[in-house]
Amino acid sequence: MTILRFLAPTVVALALSTTVSAAGPCTQQIAQVQAQVDAKLRANAVAGPTAPESPAALRSHQPTPQSIAEAESKLGVISQELTTAVTTGMARAREADRAGDQSACEEALAAVRHALGQ
Repeated sequence: MTILRFLAPTVVALALSTTVSAAGPCTQQIAQVQAQVDAKLRANAVAGPTAPESPAALRSHQPTPQSIAEAESKLGVISQELTTAVTTGMARAREADRAGDQSACEEALAAVRHALGQ
């Protein structure tokens, strides 16, 4: 029992330390912009037309923001240009964040916000 008492806090501390060390200079900003993207996708999905379920949906696969954006683009709810701008901008931001380049990350996030009309 004593070992378990010490093991649990140690495991939690180790998990938290790896999470914090993996964070880049604009990880928090990326999370905020991703939440804005997700909210826009949800709003468009609710307001837009519907389509039949895909084979992936029938296999219990959960939709991702990317797959939702692609489906909305095919339905004409959002443009392919917006989908591409958001996808590439978020990828650039994440890459810059991993590289520790805060200014490049902020530029990429600004481009995503601009594409979203914010």
